[in-house]
Amino acid sequence: MTEREPFRTRIKVRHYELDTLGHLNHAVYHSYGEVSRLELLEAAGALKGLGNVASVLLETNVVFRRELRAGDEVDVTCDVKFGTGKTFKMDSTITKLDGTVAAEISCTLGMMDLELRKLVPNPRGVFEAAGADLRMLSTSE
Repeated sequence: MTEREPFRTRIKVRHYELDTLGHLNHAVYHSYGEVSRLELLEAAGALKGLGNVASVLLETNVVFRRELRAGDEVDVTCDVKFGTGKTFKMDSTITKLDGTVAAEISCTLGMMDLELRKLVPNPRGVFEAAGADLRMLSTSE
């Protein structure tokens, strides 16, 4: 069996995203991860059919590897890892087109009942019941 590639979004670094040192502002890395997460959820059909439940970001961490500068293009991957509890992981890698890893992002999310304002159990089951393509969401499926 061959290993599947995770979902990927291409983004171009814009001039207004730079800091005073001339490289991508640290907060924008989080934004790039969010773009990839939302693009993946949309492509996998995971934003429809959820009813009164929505994903919520609980924790995010970025490890900076190489600087990004204006005009650089990057691929931002996103891959879901479901566990057994109320949370799940979405990991991203920001890679320059030459293959250089610029940053790694790891996030912990949950699925929140919007009326109760509490996490629901089994996020994988929530996505599955909503008709999301689990194989697109996760290379582990």
